Amino acid sequence: MIKASYIWAAAYFAAAAMAASAQTTTPAAQQDAGVDQAQIDQGKITFAQKCSHCHGPNMVNAGTIAPDLRRFPDDKERFFTTVKFGKNGKMPPWGDLLSDDQIACLWTYLSSRRNP
Repeated sequence: MIKASYIWAAAYFAAAAMAASAQTTTPAAQQDAGVDQAQIDQGKITFAQKCSHCHGPNMVNAGTIAPDLRRFPDDKERFFTTVKFGKNGKMPPWGDLLSDDQIACLWTYLSSRRNP
């Protein structure tokens, strides 16, 4: 009886691991484009912690001055400059709080969610 419960538990956890793995696989187009899923995941975490309170959890926050980031131009340099130094006294500078690597991950995450 004890062996059966161990086998059931092992099968359950194996199935859960497979399901989690299936949810985190990258689409072929992203893999072909050289997109790093780890950077997207890290950017998503940083966005949730540092950006979502103004820009909204889905990169758009109606009713604020924050722009819809899903429509941010494909301009990495502009993005880095805006995040590091702020913009027009409305976007605060994050250069002292976020590393260049964190900003790069934010860019990768934003780029993966961009609307055409």
